[in-house]
Amino acid sequence: MSTRKMNPVVWQPPAATPRARETSSRPPMPPIRRIELPAAGPEDVTFDAEGRVLTGTADGRIFRLDPAADTIEELANTGGRPLGMKVRPDGSLLVCDSVRGLLTVNPETGSADVLVGEVDDVPLNFASNVVVARDGTVYFSASTRHYPIEEWKASVVEHEASGRLFRLTTDGQLETLLDNVQFANGIALSADESFILVVESGAYRLTRVWLTGPRAGESEVFVDNLPGGPDNMALGSDGLFWVSLCAPRNAVLDKLLPLPGVIRKILWMLPDWTQPKPARTVWIVGLDNDGNIVRDLQQPGESYSMVTSVCERDGVFYLGSLEESAVATFSVK
Repeated sequence: MSTRKMNPVVWQPPAATPRARETSSRPPMPPIRRIELPAAGPEDVTFDAEGRVLTGTADGRIFRLDPAADTIEELANTGGRPLGMKVRPDGSLLVCDSVRGLLTVNPETGSADVLVGEVDDVPLNFASNVVVARDGTVYFSASTRHYPIEEWKASVVEHEASGRLFRLTTDGQLETLLDNVQFANGIALSADESFILVVESGAYRLTRVWLTGPRAGESEVFVDNLPGGPDNMALGSDGLFWVSLCAPRNAVLDKLLPLPGVIRKILWMLPDWTQPKPARTVWIVGLDNDGNIVRDLQQPGESYSMVTSVCERDGVFYLGSLEESAVATFSVK
C-alpha cells in the first residue's frame, strides 16, 4: 500500500457532454455473453496470432481462451498483477505487471521474466499497457509513480499527473516519450505507425505522440472531454481505435475536482462507501484517425460492468473488466 500523503490538485473538468448524461436515445447494443474464468479481474484482453484471447487476472494468472474450441487454458503466473499484454511476432507475450514491471512471458513454458523492472534506478510502478511495432520496438505506459493498483482511485481523486509513456528499442534502449500524464492507461499504434495514442484516464482524454514525419516527438490532444472514463484501447481490424469507457462521468467527482484540495483529503480518509462510485455500464467507443467518435456502443451494466479493455476482430468483440470474473463477448455483423 502507498504511504504517499495526498496532495490534491485543483482542476476544472470540461462540462460533461449530453452524451455522458443521456443514454435512452441511442440504438441498442447487441446482447453480450459471459465467458467465465477461474479467477477475477481480467483487466485487459488481446488476441494472439490464431485469434485466441489472452487475459490476466488479479491472482497473477494468465489465461488463453479459444473461442473455436470453447476452452480456457492457464499459461503462466506472473507472481504479481498482470494488466495490459500483447503478443510479439515470435509468439512470446509482453505483460505489464503492476507489481513487477514489464515482463516477457513464454506461453509454452510459463516462465515470466522481467524485461524492465526499473527506470532511472527506481522500481517501475504500475506498468499499465503495451504495444509492439512491426520492427519490434516496444511501447508501454505506467499509470502513476505514486500509487499501487489497489489505490488507483487515489490517483484520480488527487488528480496527480505522474504517468509516463515509454519506448524500448530492439537494442534495449529505454526512452521516456511522454511524462506528467494524467493516469496513463491504454495505448495503441496507428495502422501506419506514424503516431501512438495514450489514454489519460484522469483527464477524460486521449493524447497523440507523433513518431515519424516533421512532427516526430511532438504531442497533442487527440480527443478531449470524453463522456466517460477511458481505460484501455486497441486498434481494431475495422481500422478504428476502440476505447473502453469503464464508467460514465461521475458528477460528484467533477464537482469535487475544482474545490480546495482539503475537501478531497477529508473525503479520502472516510470509509470506502462514502467515496464516489462508478456507475455500472458496458460501454465502448470507436474513433477514427482524426479522433471522431464514429461508433458508440453502450448498454446497462446488469450482467457485466467496469469494462476496462476491448479488442475487435471481424466484428467480434471481447471485453475485459477490472472487477468481473469473466470476459464478455458480442458480435456486430
